[in-house]
Amino acid sequence: MIRVFFLFCMAGTLTLLNSCREEKKPGEKIEEGIEDVGEGIEEGAEEVEDEIDDATDDK
Repeated sequence: MIRVFFLFCMAGTLTLLNSCREEKKPGEKIEEGIEDVGEGIEEGAEEVEDEIDDATDDK
């Protein structure tokens, strides 16, 4: 009985999540991807800068 209830809850949750998903145009997807890549590059550059600062502070 608990398994059946659990299965119905999961099915309802998955249906709700799929129906609420925002649809994007191809241009919006590309723009979002470019922004994500840019943010990743910025984060990587900051990490490298921090590592360089840590390495030069130790000497």
